[in-house]
Amino acid sequence: MIDSLRARIERYYSAVPLLSSDAEDFGPLRLFVRKEPGTPYYGGPSHAQPTAAGSGAVRAADIARVRARQRELGVPEAFEWLAEAAPALRARIEAAGLPVLERPLMALDPHHPLPPQPLPEGVTIRALTADDPALPKALALPRLAFAEAGTAVGVAGRAELSAAAEELAADGTVATIRPTIRAGHKTLVAALAPDGTPLAAGHYHPANGTTEIGGVGTLPAARRQGLAAAVATALAAHARHHGVHTVFLAYAEDKVARLYARLGFRPADTTLLIANQPARS
Repeated sequence: MIDSLRARIERYYSAVPLLSSDAEDFGPLRLFVRKEPGTPYYGGPSHAQPTAAGSGAVRAADIARVRARQRELGVPEAFEWLAEAAPALRARIEAAGLPVLERPLMALDPHHPLPPQPLPEGVTIRALTADDPALPKALALPRLAFAEAGTAVGVAGRAELSAAAEELAADGTVATIRPTIRAGHKTLVAALAPDGTPLAAGHYHPANGTTEIGGVGTLPAARRQGLAAAVATALAAHARHHGVHTVFLAYAEDKVARLYARLGFRPADTTLLIANQPARS
């Protein structure tokens, strides 16, 4: 029997955090606790989700126990799950006082061709190695991209990118992520200016033939050049070439959904709900 798209995504959300986190079970809820310091490898920092067996049996006491453990760890009180997989959980989370945000999903048509997108003159695109000199800035880029919401040309540029990269090097993020790239658990693609400065970047984390593309963002000062589309296409093509059959992503704005639709992504019948935490992308 062929797995449904929803089943593949649900299995992915259960498996991929374990590449960098330990799992702590609190009855029908599972809390992922990252193993190393620095920016989380996947999802919200130390987020919780219902187990497959407990999706319909989460009680207020279970939620309270997880939140207490998150406070003990000093991380946001974050929960993440597929709406259809646990339809009653939203009301229980909201009753506990946590706001719930919706993140619709889109999945790539498996038969859609992925020709490279046009790039500005002199700009190149590549998957970065663990020792690539552009890696620290590529990892820092989403912080600036998502701090200035929307798609209009913004203020943050190269100076701000350099400062953000220095922060990630100092807090251990860069050192933590290098081994995950070497192991093939994370692929980071960047569009690079002629001098090697990342202008746009994104990533994916494969698990069992499925992956979510995330963190696709453009340096605000470099927007409106088609760089995000080029990076997203390159990520999907790279994933396909390396044996990934299901490629999906979450979005927060309709204008972004229209961009992904042009690249071959189609609405999925599954909604990702993220409560009281920053979205991955």
